[in-house]
Amino acid sequence: MIRYPAPLAPGDVVGVTAPSSGVAASLVPRLEVALDTLRSRGLEPRLGRCLDGSGIVSAPADERAAELTAMLLDPQVRAVVPPWGGEIAIDLLDRLDWDALAADPTWLVGFSDVSTLLLPLTVLTGVATLHGQNLMDTPYRVPTPLASWLDVVAAPTGSTVVQGASERHRAHGYDDWEADPAVVEPTYDSAGTWTRLDAHAGGELAVSGRLIGGCLEAITHLVGTPFGDVPRFAREHAPEGTIVYLECAESNAADTTRRLFQLRYAGWFDDARAVLVGRTGGADLPGWTQHDAVRHALGDLGVPVVGDVDCGHVPPHLALVNGALATVTHDAGADRWQLSQQLVP
Repeated sequence: MIRYPAPLAPGDVVGVTAPSSGVAASLVPRLEVALDTLRSRGLEPRLGRCLDGSGIVSAPADERAAELTAMLLDPQVRAVVPPWGGEIAIDLLDRLDWDALAADPTWLVGFSDVSTLLLPLTVLTGVATLHGQNLMDTPYRVPTPLASWLDVVAAPTGSTVVQGASERHRAHGYDDWEADPAVVEPTYDSAGTWTRLDAHAGGELAVSGRLIGGCLEAITHLVGTPFGDVPRFAREHAPEGTIVYLECAESNAADTTRRLFQLRYAGWFDDARAVLVGRTGGADLPGWTQHDAVRHALGDLGVPVVGDVDCGHVPPHLALVNGALATVTHDAGADRWQLSQQLVP
């Protein structure tokens, strides 16, 4: 059974700590803009000490683990949202008290290296977590029909969150937050929609399962450990089957292929009703594209495999709740995609 943290309400505290990379001094003005965005929603941000951006991580592992734990266990803190991901959140996993974190669930939100923490929390405890915008992305206006993480964590348990495919995305470059820390209007320079990549692509689609997934470069390192036991999650928490979502941050097409096969060999797709693969900026190779990688590794699973999904490092970002009962539909005539998430146990 999936357990959902209490929905956020005005006056609630949002903890801000960096369990992976901190914030460089030149980007603190952007952090302040993000904090003001929380305040504009009636929320009270509370900054931790582990935010230093001068090195690869914000603080020693014991300090990062202790601060993350303290925030997640503080009854006043109803969500914890890191500034962004990074590189080495994995060194926290054996330092966290997973039973204690399950006792009074608090929303943990983010993507990229934060998925190193999101996925284990849901797999080990059955507590829902949210793969969505990081704090530094929060000031951006989220285009219809996507939802901000702020709206999703405010939704009552039992409600349904409906999103869909964005008509445009950002394929090139990033905003310069040092030059303009207050930017809120995203620049989407390319058109596109979601794409069927499985061997039986075509026609209408309607498929349901419990969402689970994250960033490939982070979560493939959890395979073979208790923290990445997705087959266990399926057995204990997803009798409806799973919808596995994955996104490549930067790996080239060959590395994407290897990572997808690693997950396949580990049984991650044995209970899958569908697989969603995020749009990526990772490089294609001569004669081998990112779509080729997905088709080769997953195209014959016998379930729908959907590529170019708005998930991860190519904005905009869907807000995906690990553990939610999701339904993916495709109206082939109108080429309209929809993803609904029921926040039900």
